[in-house]
Amino acid sequence: MTTVVDNQKLDVNSDMKVGDRVRVVKSVIIYHHPEHRGEAFDIKDLEGEVFNIATEWQGRPVSANLPIQVKFSKRFKAHLRTTEIEQIS
Repeated sequence: MTTVVDNQKLDVNSDMKVGDRVRVVKSVIIYHHPEHRGEAFDIKDLEGEVFNIATEWQGRPVSANLPIQVKFSKRFKAHLRTTEIEQIS
């Protein structure tokens, strides 16, 4: 697991790490929410925990478009940009 991300590698907030609590600050429309499957659902203001930060795939470095994986509930995770979330205490 990645703990701290190099700011130059992925343009990711260097303070962001796995386990941090985050909130979605921008309007993000998704279609895979378990309670709204197939419907447009805005996850703005939802809070979750950073589950993973995509920095490598099969041992090779990657620059993912949506590098931050956030777990919102037991059944719901989403990949987000760093500009779409903020850390909370």
